[in-house]
Amino acid sequence: MARDSTLVAFFLFLASVLFFIPPIDGNDPLHVLCPPEKPNSTFGSPFRNNLEQLLGNLASSTAKTGYSGSSAGDGNGQVFVQALCRPDVGGSACGDCIRIASQEIMSKCNKTDADIWYDYCQISYSYSNFSSAMTYLGKYPVSNNQEKNVSNPDEMNTVLKKLMDRLRSEATSASSVFAAGRSKLSSQEHVYGLVQCTRGISGNDCNTCLESASGDLATCCSAKQGGIVVSRYCNVRFELDRFYNLHSKGLGKARMILLVTWILAGALLLSLGVCVARQRPKRITTGDEDKDENVLLQELAKPDELSVSKGDLEYCDDMLVMDLETLRAATANFSLTNKLGQGGFGIVYKGILPDGNEIAVKRLSRKSWQGVEEFRNEITLIAELKHKNLVRLLGWGMDGHEKLLIYEYMANKSLDVFLSDPTKSSQLDWRARYNIIDGIARGLLYLHEDSVPKIIHRDLKPSNVLLDTDMVAKISDFGMARIFSERQNVANTRRVVGTFGYMAPEYAMEGQFSAKSDVFSFGVILLEIISGKKNSGFYLTKRASSLLKYAWLLWNEGKELEFLDPFLLKSFPPADVRRTVQIGLLCVQEDPAGRPLMTDVVVLLESGPAVLSQPKQPAFSVGRDIPLGRLLEPESSCTDNVTASTMSPR
Repeated sequence: MARDSTLVAFFLFLASVLFFIPPIDGNDPLHVLCPPEKPNSTFGSPFRNNLEQLLGNLASSTAKTGYSGSSAGDGNGQVFVQALCRPDVGGSACGDCIRIASQEIMSKCNKTDADIWYDYCQISYSYSNFSSAMTYLGKYPVSNNQEKNVSNPDEMNTVLKKLMDRLRSEATSASSVFAAGRSKLSSQEHVYGLVQCTRGISGNDCNTCLESASGDLATCCSAKQGGIVVSRYCNVRFELDRFYNLHSKGLGKARMILLVTWILAGALLLSLGVCVARQRPKRITTGDEDKDENVLLQELAKPDELSVSKGDLEYCDDMLVMDLETLRAATANFSLTNKLGQGGFGIVYKGILPDGNEIAVKRLSRKSWQGVEEFRNEITLIAELKHKNLVRLLGWGMDGHEKLLIYEYMANKSLDVFLSDPTKSSQLDWRARYNIIDGIARGLLYLHEDSVPKIIHRDLKPSNVLLDTDMVAKISDFGMARIFSERQNVANTRRVVGTFGYMAPEYAMEGQFSAKSDVFSFGVILLEIISGKKNSGFYLTKRASSLLKYAWLLWNEGKELEFLDPFLLKSFPPADVRRTVQIGLLCVQEDPAGRPLMTDVVVLLESGPAVLSQPKQPAFSVGRDIPLGRLLEPESSCTDNVTASTMSPR
């Protein structure tokens, strides 16, 4: 009888694995995103009526295929809607989830652009076409903070990365752009993962989005028992318990045949007895999901790549060297309330020292060879860069696997914060913005001309420009910077890293970079600062598809003042505005030879009225992020060493 009970339980377990169907989603969403309204958008009656019409038909249309995209109206009333369900849930569960989400997104967000995510579905609507700007913007549901920590975060981080890499590869080649699977975590445990993209994007865009989301997932949640990162174009998730359905097509004829087969097989198993199970040979595995942890660690990095000795760093006599306990106390044990930002190599926390001084502490990833290289290079190279327009590295701390970098604290965070928030943007008058532009220019000039060695930043963008209490601009994040020799002007790479929208065309398309690549990035930021608009999310589709094109059109028409941020209308000097727009357009010319050097830019910014050369048509780039995962790709031998530091101390 005991044997029969054991086999019955075993049979029921196998059946539940095969026919597991997830419950219907509840009314509480994972996350709702209602960004600030765009200046040229209006949530008026035409828009609302068209939105309600599309949402009303969304559940039925999405339940059939798991995806739906549609639009209605024109002009200010035009609205685009897309909905997505997980392929591992049935049409009924998909329809129910979309129906709930349609009601909730209307009640929670009266804006012209919104997203809502549930376990099994998501809905996005906007006044602009979704294909116009594929920008990754990951969000972390509150549920991530409620998970208990795992016993071995290092092991989890390694196994999770391998699992997400495998699932990403499977999803980008599948018609459903979806994949789910598991990897062995220990002799008794597995980690289960799921990745998915919306079906309206290309395989390359899907891969880019999933790389970014997987990197964020590892940063936020690899030490926990589960986590989710959601975005408009993709989402990723993992748990220690299986949360997805192994079969996605419902109980059709094939499944009914399987059900009958399982019943017969169960009867046969009962007659054979438990001795059959005892005689079963030990399973031999060869797949990635069951590789030994030691093998995974060996594949991740060579042992010598993971070592940094304190003796290598002792010569830094003018730097703070702090023990782990002091930094734990300063950051309230790396509390989430003190979190300032995060990236592929670690998280940055605000800290307060016993003497009251504020610092920013970057806690590097514990099993990342990039993080180790960043730690070494920040201390041996970046620490030597001292300029009022560069963020200073103050010191370091190391204890076992813990590697921490200490920066000066920047009270006003990043320039990106001001450009993204109309309320904060209104606080910057023309003089403040002009000083920020001049500060960035001087910082780049130091890197290109005055520092030894010469450094090309390669990832200059508003989020990497920090602002101190006096709104002095300081360039940060040298994770993608490259060293140039004194006589070197240009280098090539097969590993293009950075952010589209700020990358020079010769770098984005051909892998060629130089000081002129940084000049291009500077030009984009300059135009963003004076217009109050971001190139990476430009929506003025009637006249121009990018901020650079918009600036070019207005300049050609002699209407530069229309390019100005409306908040500056009371404080701008017209001559300075025209000259600054012209400098920005000179910096973003498609041909690097036509762009000025930073020496010339600083002179032009400070010399007052001057005769400037006429800019040619700029490169019309749009915004899309390249995730830090691309750093794992090999680089050509013709380039110098990479410095690695991806998180800014904000």
